[in-house]
Amino acid sequence: MLTHRSADQLSRIAPDVPAHSMSPRILLGPGPSLVHPRVLAAMSAPLIGHLDPEFLSLMDRTQELLRYVFETENRLAIPISGTGSAAMEAAIANTVEPGDPVLVCVNGAFGGRLAEMGRRHGGDVATISRPWGQVFDPDEIAAELDRRPAKVVGIVHAETSTGALQPLDGLAGLVHDRGGLLIVDAVTSLSGIPVGVDARDIDVCYAGTQKCLSCPPGLGPITLGARAVERLHARTAPVRSWYLDLTMVERYWGPERTYHHTAPVSMNFALFEALRLVAEEGLEARWARHRANAELFWAGLEELGLEPHVTDPAHRAPSLTTVRVPDGVDEATVRGRLLQEYGIEIAGGLGELKGRVWRVGLMGHSSSEAHVVLLLAALRRILGR
Repeated sequence: MLTHRSADQLSRIAPDVPAHSMSPRILLGPGPSLVHPRVLAAMSAPLIGHLDPEFLSLMDRTQELLRYVFETENRLAIPISGTGSAAMEAAIANTVEPGDPVLVCVNGAFGGRLAEMGRRHGGDVATISRPWGQVFDPDEIAAELDRRPAKVVGIVHAETSTGALQPLDGLAGLVHDRGGLLIVDAVTSLSGIPVGVDARDIDVCYAGTQKCLSCPPGLGPITLGARAVERLHARTAPVRSWYLDLTMVERYWGPERTYHHTAPVSMNFALFEALRLVAEEGLEARWARHRANAELFWAGLEELGLEPHVTDPAHRAPSLTTVRVPDGVDEATVRGRLLQEYGIEIAGGLGELKGRVWRVGLMGHSSSEAHVVLLLAALRRILGR
């Protein structure tokens, strides 16, 4: 290993260009979203210890605000120290024991990821599928559970790869009637679309900070209801992930304050401020803002002769729209011009939609009429429409 670097080598490794000099971007992709200046300021607050009394007080207030955005009274509502994928894995790791039958509803990339995590944690995973952009009917889920009972059922609320919004009403009841727990992925919906953990009797729900919460990526909010907590504490096998074992993590976030790992203090500062902004706006007003800006965008797409991939407006997520790429248009070239000429970031498709769609996120601080108008005007010029 080289321990000595020449000045020339160091200039290439660490050029005289600080990170804060990066070009400004208007983030209108599937995440991260734009971050409010108050959240950025919170991240720059002086660092304190993760067991400091002031930080412990902030943890309590963060949990109360998480209960507000999840719409729950669950005792266990915490931010996982990791991105939304860590929260996804925590949901699986803590509810699935080796050999447990698991059912995952797959209509996009992140349903597929949920199923893969179930397999890696020893679950006997079965899947039902819908074409990417479509949603599931409760009757088909019930029929599959009658054919093959499952202890855990996983479904994505707003599928980030397709923009499809899965109706959740009634799902928990049919899962519970058949002895299962319901896990809901709310990564792209929490605080932008009603989730209703208690009203819909959802057992486990998780999200990420970088979407509708408009906080930098790095934490994964999660909440477990009474059934899930009971299942967790009745496990016969230890949770396979030590880091994500909620039987230990909950003791750090509970009254015991038992050390488990060093919490990312600055990220928790940021999340607390982001949640305060949600509360100040109010959930209902925030949902309405996301809906209004999405509908403005959908109307503008129609005027440009562009089509959302999700054809039924009732099943489109207001937080994320997939736009079909017109014939003869190179989707990557359009994205490149948006970034270079206008500083606007959108994303291409994943999986079977790669090269076929653009993914446009109108989430949190990014969801504004001004951003919609700017993006539509830029697309009009680039596409010559």
